[in-house]
Amino acid sequence: MNLTRKEVNGVLVLRLEDERLDTAVTADLKAEFLIAFGENHHRILVNLENVKYADSSGLGALLLGIRQARELSGDFKICCANPRILNLIRIARLEDHIKNYSTESKALQSFTITE
Repeated sequence: MNLTRKEVNGVLVLRLEDERLDTAVTADLKAEFLIAFGENHHRILVNLENVKYADSSGLGALLLGIRQARELSGDFKICCANPRILNLIRIARLEDHIKNYSTESKALQSFTITE
């Protein structure tokens, strides 16, 4: 799995560089979330700009991140998801649980507004 990490105003931004969010990368992504939470990053943004395809295991990984963030009174959001991924989220009826923002800057602003 290829990803970049950066911290912006107390939010850890994880940018996936892989084109697929599927079983080939989800175990590594889940481990990355657990490492981040272990490092006391309780506000995480996952940038999906480069991801062209996601499956149910990819959604499961995102849900793990959301669940862990909630347990730590943190926040977990995604940004830049393409229409195909957003459709998968809608089909799974998860749009109320997975917060997507059209740009990284809008997503980062949402952390400061709600926190």
